[in-house]
Amino acid sequence: MTYATHVLRHSKKIRSSSNLLRHDSLRWFSNGTRPSVEKGDDILRCQSGFNRCNSDSAVSNNSCRAVSPTMSCVATYNGNALRAAIAPSASTASMAFMRGSQVPSRRCFSTASDFPPHQEIGMPSLSPTMTEGNIARWLKKEGDKVSPGEVLCEVETDKATVEMECMEEGYLAKILRGDGASSIKVGEVIAITVEEEDDIAKFKDYQPSTSDATPSPKAPPPPTPSKEEVAEKPVTPSEPKVSKPSAPPADRIFASPLARKIAEDHNIPLSNIKGTGPEGRIVKADIEDYLASRGKEAPAAAPKAEESLDYTDIPVSQIRKVTASRLLLSKQTIPHYYLTVDACVDKLMELRSQLNSLQEASGGKKLSVNDLVIKAAALALRKVPQCNSSWTNDYIRQYHNININVAVQTDNGLYVPVVRDADKKGLSTIAEEVKNLAQKAKENSLKPQDYEGGTFTVSNLGGPFGIKQFCAIINPPQSAILAVGSAERRVIPGSGQDQYTLASMMSVTLSCDHRVIDGAIGAQWLKAFKGYIETPESMLL
Repeated sequence: MTYATHVLRHSKKIRSSSNLLRHDSLRWFSNGTRPSVEKGDDILRCQSGFNRCNSDSAVSNNSCRAVSPTMSCVATYNGNALRAAIAPSASTASMAFMRGSQVPSRRCFSTASDFPPHQEIGMPSLSPTMTEGNIARWLKKEGDKVSPGEVLCEVETDKATVEMECMEEGYLAKILRGDGASSIKVGEVIAITVEEEDDIAKFKDYQPSTSDATPSPKAPPPPTPSKEEVAEKPVTPSEPKVSKPSAPPADRIFASPLARKIAEDHNIPLSNIKGTGPEGRIVKADIEDYLASRGKEAPAAAPKAEESLDYTDIPVSQIRKVTASRLLLSKQTIPHYYLTVDACVDKLMELRSQLNSLQEASGGKKLSVNDLVIKAAALALRKVPQCNSSWTNDYIRQYHNININVAVQTDNGLYVPVVRDADKKGLSTIAEEVKNLAQKAKENSLKPQDYEGGTFTVSNLGGPFGIKQFCAIINPPQSAILAVGSAERRVIPGSGQDQYTLASMMSVTLSCDHRVIDGAIGAQWLKAFKGYIETPESMLL
């Protein structure tokens, strides 16, 4: 009964220990009585010589590794770490009181005591599809003072080159990935900043920590057999080893010294000659007979050495990588089908010339055929909204905004800037936006808002390149893309017999995602689009 009372009294103390752990003060615990607490509690955890804490990184897990015979302790408060070292003679049962306000608030602490508080700047994710990026150039140098809002560097994303701004005031202590660094994963450390200018020199040889990966567990040793298993194995008497004379290797060729000398002078492999001497030995007569028989044969033409190809390896830009991966994914996962129609553009050309005369008089920019195509496509999407959708695994998302992406080819790759709410904008506004976006794309200065959020894409290879007709690949997550060919003069049969007329016809091909757009729906959209092209006055209503 006495033991039961003793156990019950101690169990009550253990239950109430959680209240003591959350007190403002910090307590010291010995190895034997150290409780386990969650991350964020204000407790000073200690371990004596060479005992390892929960993690090697004091930055993320607020813990450390003891590497000296002294006792190494880490105090954690609000995600920050404070190091302390106590001599072995210090009592582990003594009390230490430390207020949280005395612990400075730092973004990041190094695991090595040589480095002062610092902030690690990682590669940011500047677009929804970005997994890695390149450093185009640094606008700040090591040792420069940086302030919030200042541009640190230019980052080449999967879409464009974007300026990365500084978020906090300090000094750029170390640049880990310099100008032109490529294939940097999102989150990978690219630079270090500090708050004090005197701390810059301490990061001259700084390298980011790579101790996050935990060592793989060693394979367990094979189980040792028990004594019974050893006893059960019969002991076989060892047979006496008898040395046998080693046989000559089968591939050895026997030849006389004179025969070998003649064969070497004439570059004749002995394996091609059959010996007629004792036990197949090759003699001088065999070599002479071989030379005589080879002289009678017509000398075979020596194969020409394969000419080496002359080539140049062109580095792949970030946008080229992303374009390749996304279009490959589109072609492999989206069930494409294609619908082609020819539209007469005579009235469209006449309207364009009239509107351009008005534009010149008012000082506006000229309209291109592509601007009229974008407007017609947007209005057709308003009539057939099923084509303004995207596929998800659980539902089809139909967009209420009609944002048209326009394919623009540049030296760096293919860009698709977006014209937002194209169905609500006038032709002059669309023309101005397209020209400005195309110029930004060629200068590689597009912002994320310039190319994100498109619901439909138009690709025109007819006007610039004279391509008659082609099939475009859908730009995911969209469900359709319109490929526009060139306009050409054709002979069109008239209403009566032997009556013919000439007309300018333009071929357009709609690539559709069959999961979202059925064939009849795609045909309805093309019918509406053709109506706007052949009667362009209706677009102005």
